[in-house]
Amino acid sequence: MEQRSFDRLGRHVGIIGLGAWQLGADWGEVSEDAALAVLAAAVDAGVTFLDTADVYGDGRSEALIGRFLRSRPGHGLTVATKMGRRVEQTPEAYTLDNFRAWTDRSRANLGVDTLDLVQLHCPPTAVFADDRVFDALDTLVAEGRVAGYGVSVETCDQALTAIARPGVASVQIILNAVRHKPLERVLPAAAAAGVGIIARVPLASGLLSGRYDENTTFPANDHRTFNRHGESFDVGETFSGVDYDSGLEAVRRLAPLAGEDRTMAQFALRWVLDQPGVTVVIPGARSPEQARRNAEAAGQPALTEVELAAVRATYDELIRPQVHDRW
Repeated sequence: MEQRSFDRLGRHVGIIGLGAWQLGADWGEVSEDAALAVLAAAVDAGVTFLDTADVYGDGRSEALIGRFLRSRPGHGLTVATKMGRRVEQTPEAYTLDNFRAWTDRSRANLGVDTLDLVQLHCPPTAVFADDRVFDALDTLVAEGRVAGYGVSVETCDQALTAIARPGVASVQIILNAVRHKPLERVLPAAAAAGVGIIARVPLASGLLSGRYDENTTFPANDHRTFNRHGESFDVGETFSGVDYDSGLEAVRRLAPLAGEDRTMAQFALRWVLDQPGVTVVIPGARSPEQARRNAEAAGQPALTEVELAAVRATYDELIRPQVHDRW
């Protein structure tokens, strides 16, 4: 698999990673055996970057990844986790003492002495401008608790503020065929600064897989049911904030472009990979077959100019008015 560099982290990773939110059973039930099978399939297919968080299943996702790591000595994987969403979302919670406690818990869950990458997990906007927060993160590095740190963001303005920080190694941001705004300023700024871009929600919560229609239902404990209107967290995390019916229409327009040699999901992943400045894209997977098919997108040809233009046109007509100025 093609490798790209996190310059500030001093690491190279495969361009397709694995997002492990679903392994915490926040998208419906996933057994431990099924979760471990997904991890094995992804890594065996060339994935070297795993992304999790302390809040996914309240540590379940981290613990399952830790169990998997112990089964693969000398694995050479990079594991990124996130912290900050297990407490009330106030800037005052982002302190060195809390950071130490949170990273200690994640290190225990993952079974490692030093976290490869820890990310602030979509914190309040005021956190990005607070020098004390980033001084505390620098302290975590100096203490050997983490090898590097980054941020996961909701908005492009948050991303740009973070990229200007000299210690920030990565920015994780929603980027997909129905979320284009990061292309304008965030990706160029990150590339110029040597900051890695982790593209999350690349399939718009599965919408861009082409497997859903107006009759699809999701379990009650799946965020695509309980957060469809932002009831529990930022609505931009669920279907990328796109109205479900509009998203289905966008997929119907784009699906013929996938052709016979790739799935709609692979087409959507390839679109993300073809955007200059992206370091790694982190689709989730609930089955080994999904994990393998996602990884296969790394070896597919880049999209043609005609295909890229079709994605832009579909976005501009159907999606831009809904989401472009919100995040």
